[in-house]
Amino acid sequence: MDRLKGKRALITGGTSGIGLETARRFLTEGARIAITGRNQATLDAARKELGGDALVIPSDAGDLGDQKRVADVLSQAFGKLDILFVNAGVAVLKPIEQWDEAAFDRSFATIVKGPYFLVQALLPIFANPASIVLNTSINAHLGMPNTTVYGAAKAALLSLARTLSGELLPRGIRVNAVSPGPISTPLYGKLGLSEPDLKTAAVSIQNQIPIGHFGKPSEIAHAIVFLASDESAFTVGSELVIDGGMSNL
Repeated sequence: MDRLKGKRALITGGTSGIGLETARRFLTEGARIAITGRNQATLDAARKELGGDALVIPSDAGDLGDQKRVADVLSQAFGKLDILFVNAGVAVLKPIEQWDEAAFDRSFATIVKGPYFLVQALLPIFANPASIVLNTSINAHLGMPNTTVYGAAKAALLSLARTLSGELLPRGIRVNAVSPGPISTPLYGKLGLSEPDLKTAAVSIQNQIPIGHFGKPSEIAHAIVFLASDESAFTVGSELVIDGGMSNL
């Protein structure tokens, strides 16, 4: 407890799944938090659950103008920022022949472009020291069918954990990544599949996990707390894979 006491943290995509669970953990550990999201209903629900100590900011993770606005809001509210957890993302899984340019650009804007320019916008208010944690995916490593765009975008984000760590370390900012495997979150309900197809896909994915079940958001959040805290002060440019052994097959 209190591993993040006095820290000021931003969690993008903090209204559900891993992001919301991380927000809960950060509060428990003593942090002052802000979360972003673009769905008003989930923003309102998260505000109600997290309480008045959480700053809730409507923002589209793929919109560059919103990234600058988020930085301005945080500058006014927090003054400085100690922790950034880049969690907002979109998972669109479909065969290559079904992709068009607009959908491709939307995925890369949300997963790579927006986060990149959010980090840029936050540079003037990052504390020294500070920690950035990027939520990537084991799909950055696996050649899984129908994940061409998603896997490529997550691989680009993972690359930023290494390159930004080298560039930002002189500013006192550590950058690391978590790469989750299949986690039980609302993300899978947003794939556009029918209920029967979604159940079939879930069974198929679960059969590929050596440990035999999907992970829990809390299991990822524990790792994020470690990377965000001073306990990981010697951890720089690293990736923590949390996938139930899936990438070892």
